Amino acid sequence: MKILAGALLLAAVVFAPSAHAAGNIDCELRFNLSGWSIFYKTATGNGTITCDNGASIPVKISAKGGGLTVGKSTVSDGRGKFTGAYSLNDLIGTYGGAEVHAGASRSSNAQVVTKGDISLALAGTGRGWDLGVGFGKFVIERR
Repeated sequence: MKILAGALLLAAVVFAPSAHAAGNIDCELRFNLSGWSIFYKTATGNGTITCDNGASIPVKISAKGGGLTVGKSTVSDGRGKFTGAYSLNDLIGTYGGAEVHAGASRSSNAQVVTKGDISLALAGTGRGWDLGVGFGKFVIERR
């Protein structure tokens, strides 16, 4: 599982555009998320986006989707790295993506979601159990 998480995170860094290209800002998301799935997957949580220009905003997060998935899990101290944004407002909205996940007790998860030219590489460890392939949306809203 750690190999999968590492590979996805490496791919996000290698294939993502430079965070400092032509006025882009460098931003990070720290979050907690919990949810469940039985064919339909749902999770909610809170977090904070912080950028290198000093901007910061508390956010509400929700993830929804479907697929061949079952489980219940909690992610504590998750982290995300944004690329391709010009302002903090660019980061609010709905991202799309897919994931493969498996774990029991303590598990790791990595995922890259996109919204237009903006990418968000997510990584975290958590508790619970899960198994499956899911597709859906990851939504970030102002809290």
